[in-house]
Amino acid sequence: MGLKTEPRRVLTNPGVQPVVRVSWKRESFWLYGVVEPLSGWHFCLEYPKLCGEHFQQFLDALSSQLAEDIALLQIDQAAAHLTSQLKWPENIIPLCQPAHCPQLNPIERFWLFLKSQIKGQVFNTLDELRARLNELLSQITSERVISLTSYDFILEALFYAASM
Repeated sequence: MGLKTEPRRVLTNPGVQPVVRVSWKRESFWLYGVVEPLSGWHFCLEYPKLCGEHFQQFLDALSSQLAEDIALLQIDQAAAHLTSQLKWPENIIPLCQPAHCPQLNPIERFWLFLKSQIKGQVFNTLDELRARLNELLSQITSERVISLTSYDFILEALFYAASM
């Protein structure tokens, strides 16, 4: 998430050049997150960059949130996710998705939804962007998360695994 404006379409009269505010600032931060497609539960934390150290902190925080539950965490093949220095908590099982297949990961639709809610908006500072994202995250209902992340093939796999 960053301050560089993601432009959106603007309607104008024929022949009228649209005028929109944009920001070219390259300041940003990373949201790390997980979603649970069956219940709509989600968990997100912010970090200044994507790296193994921050991913480890996220895994530890997620593990604490899960308490006695066990999670299957689908990850892409980013170097931060695959570093040998990671110490995977016992209640988190990593599942690597194939390279270049973000459409297989339910969190990707969640990120697209968040980004769509701020598209075209100009934020002067990262704190303004954080405040807007925190507002959006607090308003996201379980039903919305389920509707965004419940791919048929994931639900089938979850139902099949539950019946075993």
